[in-house]
Amino acid sequence: MRSLAFDGRLATLLVVGFWLTACSPPGSPADAYRASPQDMQRGKALFAGTCAGYCHSPAVERDAPYLFDCTWVHGSGTDAEIFEVIAQGLPGTPMLGFQNRLPEGDTDIWRLVAYITETGAQC
Repeated sequence: MRSLAFDGRLATLLVVGFWLTACSPPGSPADAYRASPQDMQRGKALFAGTCAGYCHSPAVERDAPYLFDCTWVHGSGTDAEIFEVIAQGLPGTPMLGFQNRLPEGDTDIWRLVAYITETGAQC
């Protein structure tokens, strides 16, 4: 009898655990790039050549917002919001949209998101 009760609780825990895993929202596409040194290096190179090359700086503020602190001027700084700003730009500002303008498209934008969020302050 005792082992049956234990087996029932174990089965219940397994079902609940599976349900929570299956129903939890998926992670950000940037998560996979954060785990890859090669993708992080590409994100850094893209930032240096594109973002810092024109507007944003990794060290000091220019006219564009500094991206490595916990202050987000546009949105709350989620991966999805950062992706959207990089992809679509910001009307009425010098921030251009980069969707379909980077060599590897959305993949490069997600690498930028990973680099910016991983390199910045942990908020």
